[in-house]
Formats: sequence, structure tokens, C-alpha cells
Amino acid sequence: MHYTLRQLEVFVAVAQHESVSQAARSLAMSQSATSTALTELERQFDCQLLDRLGKRLKLNALGFQLLPKAVALLDRAEEIEELLRGQNGVGALEVGATLTIGNYLATLLISDFMQRYPGSRVRLAVRNTRHIIDGVRQHALDLGLIEGQCDDEMIVSQPWVEDELCVFCSPRHPLAGRAHLELEELLREDWIMREEGSGTRMTLEHAARHRRSRFNMLLELEHTEGIKRAVESGLGIGCVSKLALRDAFRRGSLVALPTPELDLKRQFTFIWHRHKYLTTGVREFLRLCREMTAGASKSDDIALPPVP
Repeated sequence: MHYTLRQLEVFVAVAQHESVSQAARSLAMSQSATSTALTELERQFDCQLLDRLGKRLKLNALGFQLLPKAVALLDRAEEIEELLRGQNGVGALEVGATLTIGNYLATLLISDFMQRYPGSRVRLAVRNTRHIIDGVRQHALDLGLIEGQCDDEMIVSQPWVEDELCVFCSPRHPLAGRAHLELEELLREDWIMREEGSGTRMTLEHAARHRRSRFNMLLELEHTEGIKRAVESGLGIGCVSKLALRDAFRRGSLVALPTPELDLKRQFTFIWHRHKYLTTGVREFLRLCREMTAGASKSDDIALPPVP
């Protein structure tokens, strides 16, 4: 064998970061050692794996072919190492979750996972749907938990549990308590909305796509809790997952608004790269996810500890 696992590790890191210096930092190596390892790999096989475009390094056709195979081999190697150390081969896990899932489900799942596998190492990235899909596509994430669908042909999608958005307001808002509302009335209100690229924003805009009127957006926020606080203060109305609202509804600090003209149902979805080797850790994490939602017809039926 004319290559080493360290060379493949360097290649993967450079491909993901598109930079030798950033790859070196992620691997705790010097920049010169990182550059040497990559250069030696290419020299040994008389090939080029990356093209330099300005200050960035981009995979060429051969590099694209090699990347998923290198990631899979490194995953298997880490699994073997963990197994030999007596840690059941669970190893490290890079999970990406969208905000609703990350804030309300993923942290509980990771806690359960690490209690069952004390030697495991899990890192959670909480981003919007677009960023999670990009992370899975670039092999930076082993597994993504997203809201809605992913149509990327390089990514495997599996449905998890149904979720539903809800339009809501402060109990002091003029629309609070109304039994019926026309969609045009809602569209004229001031909206506190998620940012472009979020699954919540995409679902809401898709549901209203046939209307000529557009949302009157007052404020755009990246965090569900920020939207809830802004709506509670009377700034406007919002729309987030019922999962994120059930404690606020229980306390009476927020109230739901009727939206019979909008289909706000969506799916929580598992995603991973089509060429991803599913390690024991990934398979066990998926099992815990399905175990958490067993018996729940939708996300707000999941048994979770109440938030005071």
C-alpha cells in the first residue's frame, strides 16, 4: 500500500476546508506538514487531486471520485481503532441539525447516546436547512437532521416524523381569539420570520405560493426563541413548529391563529451522503432517533420534559 491514513486524512480536510492552512488547524498539524502530506500523496501516484482557484483549493474530477472513498476508509479505520481499544467501535460522530430539531430534540438524543456509549464523541452543528445539506454534501457531517425535503441526488433522505408549523401571536394582539381569519388579513400583519434558507421559511412561503400578496416582513431572525420573544412583546406575528410552541401555549404567553387556507405540514428527515459508510455510531444514533419518536404521529406528540 503506497498511501497512509494520515495522507488521506489531510486530503479530506483540505477538500472540506478548501485551504491548507485551515485544514492544518483542524488536524492540529503545521501548515508545512499538511502541505507536504498532500503533495506526497499526489507525487506517489503522479496525479493531481485539487485545483487552485485564487486562494481556494477545489476538488477536480479525480478528487471528487476519491473523496467519498477516502472518508469511508477513514471511518472504517476509526471504527477498528475504537473496537481494538474496547470501546465497541462507536467512535466520533458529526451531527448537523436544523434549529427546531437541534434546540428541542437533538441535545436530548445526544445526551442519551453518550450515556449509552460513554467513550463516544459527538459534535452537534445547529444551522439552517441549506447549511446542513451543504455539510452533508461536503462530507463535513456524518448525518443531518433537517426540516423538509432534500432533492440533492448525492444525498439519501429518509423520513423521520411529521411536523407542523403554526402561525401565532401574543394574547394581547388584535387577532388573538379570532375563530376565523382570511389569509389576506394575515399577510397584511407585521411578520417576524426566519431567514432565507431555513426549512421553516421555505415551508411557509411554499404554502402561500399561490397568493399574489406577499408577507409583510418586519423582522428576520435566525433563532426560533428570538422569534417567540419578539412576538410575545407584541412586535408582530410569527410561524414556527408546534413543537417549539407547546410550552408557550401551555403557559398562555402565546396563542395560535387559525390558518385553514395554509398547508403547514412537513417532514423531519434524516439525510446522509449517498457514498457515506454508516458506522456503528451513525446506525445507533438513527436507532435512538426512531426510538424517541416511536408512537408519535407528529413532532408535538413526542414525550419531552416540559420547559418551565
